[in-house]
Amino acid sequence: MDTYHAAHWSDPCYSSSDEEEIRYRTTHQKRTEQRGNQEQRVLDSWTWEEILDGKGSWAQPGEYRRPKEELEAARAERRHYEELARELNFLWAAHQVHHSSEYYNLSTALRQSLTQQFSSWVFYLPMALAVPPSVFAVHIQFNLLYQFWIHTEVIRDMGPLEWVLNTPSHHRVHHGRNEYCIDKNYGGALIIWDRLFGTFAPEGDKVVYGLVHKINTYEILQIQFHYYKYLWRRFNRYKKIFNKLGVLWKGPSWKPGKPRLGDHAEVPEVTGEELPYNPSWPLALKVYVCIHGLMLLGVYQDLFESRLMLSQLTVLMMTGYILLSLTSIGFIIDQRPTASMLELLRCVLMVMLLRYGYMTAPAPLAVPIEAFVSISLLYWGLQTFSQLIAVKKKTT
Repeated sequence: MDTYHAAHWSDPCYSSSDEEEIRYRTTHQKRTEQRGNQEQRVLDSWTWEEILDGKGSWAQPGEYRRPKEELEAARAERRHYEELARELNFLWAAHQVHHSSEYYNLSTALRQSLTQQFSSWVFYLPMALAVPPSVFAVHIQFNLLYQFWIHTEVIRDMGPLEWVLNTPSHHRVHHGRNEYCIDKNYGGALIIWDRLFGTFAPEGDKVVYGLVHKINTYEILQIQFHYYKYLWRRFNRYKKIFNKLGVLWKGPSWKPGKPRLGDHAEVPEVTGEELPYNPSWPLALKVYVCIHGLMLLGVYQDLFESRLMLSQLTVLMMTGYILLSLTSIGFIIDQRPTASMLELLRCVLMVMLLRYGYMTAPAPLAVPIEAFVSISLLYWGLQTFSQLIAVKKKTT
């Protein structure tokens, strides 16, 4: 018996009518909570088989009943975005990040744009008129998870499934910069839409991955934003307003007097002998980058787990540190002259974050990590000092 009931049973003025009112209120409250959680309970009760087979249903008449249809709608909307992201230059500026890798493996699927989310939501907006948010959340995640495993060169052919599904072979074509690969195979989970709309191409000659014009860098900010700078330069180059708008709303290779998507004959020829960008750098630096990369992964994991308990300022500070670290690592791999100065700054920040408890290390590794960070700081300090001396000698 709860406290409310116990208090009234001890009251001499307590009557049976009061008891009935209490029971009514308790029952009414429970029913209200049940109705409020009804959608989530029904969704949680579905199995993946029910979702894929379209058997899920809502208890209330007139509510959503066929998740299979909406899953297909989510896949279709994803394809629409993929197509326009290749054919509208201002959308390609965001999506090109995913295609910039010259390798094709599962890590390519994780190579995502910072700015794509600001435009892709528009293509899913019509679904908000008919699809409950919880159902949409399940379907969009399933669609994204499906597209993860197809980023591989290990699986060559999947037999009859190649006619219906978007397979690794089909998606390799989508990522290629060969002439026959450009603007092909937009599908996310299904390839039938490309077969219907004439944008399908089977895998033929050896696929060479990456952008048509190589960027030759591992620096993340350059990869994310270089195309926006390129668009701005092209936009300012033209005087006529229609040409300026064409830079944004037409294809990446469009020029005045050319078709809307440009002339694919002007795409640099691919021979199949091209090698990915692979700068030469010492083995010791490779080990250094791997160790700091693992440490950075731990920082990200800690931030992700505790972000709701941290202040916004702390979250922004740690996010900035992660971005600075990734940028600095890119500078080291590219062997840029300013890499030592940037890495020195990062090591100073890392020492401060460790000192004031914003970064923590597992107890058994605390001392080794602090020693390694101190050695890193000393090394890059000496490197920066020697570079400054060399620059001063050249100027004098």
